[in-house]
Amino acid sequence: MNPLPTLNALLNGSCAILLALGYISIRKKQVPAHKSFMISAFVVSVIFLCSYLYYHAHHGATRFPVGGPARAIYLTILISHTILAVVIVPLVLRTLYLALRNRFDAHKRLARWTLPLWLYVSVTGVVVYWMLYQVNWK
Repeated sequence: MNPLPTLNALLNGSCAILLALGYISIRKKQVPAHKSFMISAFVVSVIFLCSYLYYHAHHGATRFPVGGPARAIYLTILISHTILAVVIVPLVLRTLYLALRNRFDAHKRLARWTLPLWLYVSVTGVVVYWMLYQVNWK
């Protein structure tokens, strides 16, 4: 098996952990730690995106191996994940931009939307990987 899907899942999982740590640190008013976690989450996401695009440019799509309710659940998760993965890119870029420009009121308002969506995309990326590559559906 190609190692890139596993790497991509690890990157998504790492991003989710970094996002959670960033949220926890800002709730504790640990601004330098928050900044480090969030920039790290952004870097991990960029690495993920490069790896993901490379993999799919060379491998193409992977079909879900079974039908029935499992396929319906998989497709529901995949469709919501894919749509929000597109939506999250400009949200993350804008949220990061606002923070780097010290526009913290606007940053905070947008981050209230960006964080849960980014977390959802990261976690469902791992779920999609697990459903495609780790579950023996036979």
